[in-house]
Amino acid sequence: MNKRILIPTDFSKNALNAIRYTIDLYAKLNCDFYFLNVYDFEKYTTNSLNIPEEGSAEFELAKAASEKKFLKLLDSIALHNENPKHNYYTKSTHNFLTEGIKKIIAEKDIELVAMGTKGATGSKRVLFGSNTVMAMEKIRECPVLAIPENIVFQSPKEIVFPTDFNDNFKRAELNYLIEIGRMHNVEIAILYLKKKELSENQLNNKQLLNTILAEVKYSFHTLSENHLGKGIQTFVESRNSDMVAFINRKHIFFGSVFSRPLVKEIGYDSKVPILALH
Repeated sequence: MNKRILIPTDFSKNALNAIRYTIDLYAKLNCDFYFLNVYDFEKYTTNSLNIPEEGSAEFELAKAASEKKFLKLLDSIALHNENPKHNYYTKSTHNFLTEGIKKIIAEKDIELVAMGTKGATGSKRVLFGSNTVMAMEKIRECPVLAIPENIVFQSPKEIVFPTDFNDNFKRAELNYLIEIGRMHNVEIAILYLKKKELSENQLNNKQLLNTILAEVKYSFHTLSENHLGKGIQTFVESRNSDMVAFINRKHIFFGSVFSRPLVKEIGYDSKVPILALH
């Protein structure tokens, strides 16, 4: 069965780059790509407080404009990313972004959501927009891959996997990380930000990770750094790593030591793609 990947798009350069990156990342697999555009009505109605009803002139104009842009997008993909293993499907909707994503995940049994990232204000400081961070937090039916605006695809050589070893690992949570590792012969760099020596429970979980990752290349690393986001960023930059992957559980990462979830800690500042696993 083909791998089913959903990529939301607003037809921006940033979104197109995310599409091309994801297509290249999964070039070796048979894939069905679903492109989602959530359109608005600002250009077609003077009253933005009232959403036009389906069938109204404003509604049909907005939908037609979205579908027309999809035709151009598919032409662009065919020109630059022709791959007989890949199929492409489009969906235009007026739903809220997160709800639109969840609806297609359920309807098409989506296995991965990939999104381009850009600050809503266009600020250079905010590399990951609020929509992307929200998706990484709210979408728990499947992994979410967030791709920075100007990144150019290169077959990844190293993926950083930060962990505190406090929780049991489940093979199902790591399947997508293992899949990328096998496709591109990637090494998984398992990063522990050291606060203290590992407990017996942590050592057991580390051994479990050894077993789960047996079919890919991996290595263990320890870094003394109090600030989670800074530690990960320093490690990634020092090694020129290609991606960060982490298990996005609901509780706060690293217990009470850090006050913010990992997705917010590194999500706004990352210069490499982030894979949020669930």
